[in-house]
Amino acid sequence: MSATATTAPAPAPAAAPSHTRGPSALGGDLRRSLSLTWILAVTDFKLRYFGSVLGYLWTLMRPLMLFAVLYFVFTQVFALGEDVRYYAVYLLTSIVLYGYFQETTGGGVQCLMARENLLRKMHFPRIAIPVSVSLSALFNLGLNLIAVAVFAVAAGVTPHWSWLEFPLLVLALAILSIGFAMLLSVLYVRFRDIEPIWDVVLRIAFYASPVLYVIGMLPQTIQREMLAINPLATILTQMRHAVLDPSAPSAATAIGGTWRLLIPATLTVGVFVLGLWLFKREAPRIAENL
Repeated sequence: MSATATTAPAPAPAAAPSHTRGPSALGGDLRRSLSLTWILAVTDFKLRYFGSVLGYLWTLMRPLMLFAVLYFVFTQVFALGEDVRYYAVYLLTSIVLYGYFQETTGGGVQCLMARENLLRKMHFPRIAIPVSVSLSALFNLGLNLIAVAVFAVAAGVTPHWSWLEFPLLVLALAILSIGFAMLLSVLYVRFRDIEPIWDVVLRIAFYASPVLYVIGMLPQTIQREMLAINPLATILTQMRHAVLDPSAPSAATAIGGTWRLLIPATLTVGVFVLGLWLFKREAPRIAENL
């Protein structure tokens, strides 16, 4: 007598582990997102001066050449900054910090368009692209700040504890810059006029921020209004007080009270939140709209 053969039911296919699934437009595995952001930033930084004779030296030479021209014009021709302590160091530092803002936001405008092939062929957190632009600009900023530090010490600037405020100011600048980069990148996908418009805005902002001059050269009422509506002005003013000249008015003093600093702080956070919200909303359709 033979036993009846029975066939065991085939096991159901195991669900794919969550970490192998493609990430959502902005989410997914955090380590993967950070790794991709780093790779994009490093690649962009390496390719930027690939094939040039001077290579990475251009990172230092561009702000230094601009500084040399502006310093000569505004000290020798217009006699500006003669009464400002460490004006040369302030001018160079302001140019470098504004350069980071300009590089991040200006590069952010076309960053999605520049990665069109990547966006169409791969599924990854889209936010890695504008953040990588800021990170690449941060590499440049780091190299430039080394040169600024050497120049500052040579000019007689004495290091003190208030220098610890500087990383916080850079963080605030980065938050503002990334916010604009996210906002501009998704707007450019739909409206190509964003690029020339933002180029004009950057030129205006350069002169509307205390880069070439210090905030104390302006009437008090204009000082307060500028610091309230322009977070860049607040950052540069506080940088001068914390890093170069403690006797110079702080941002809180120049704006008319510590509580009024909430205005530029709110604008900075607001730009970041708005940029993140719009980027998150448009990210799933970015590849389709390119």
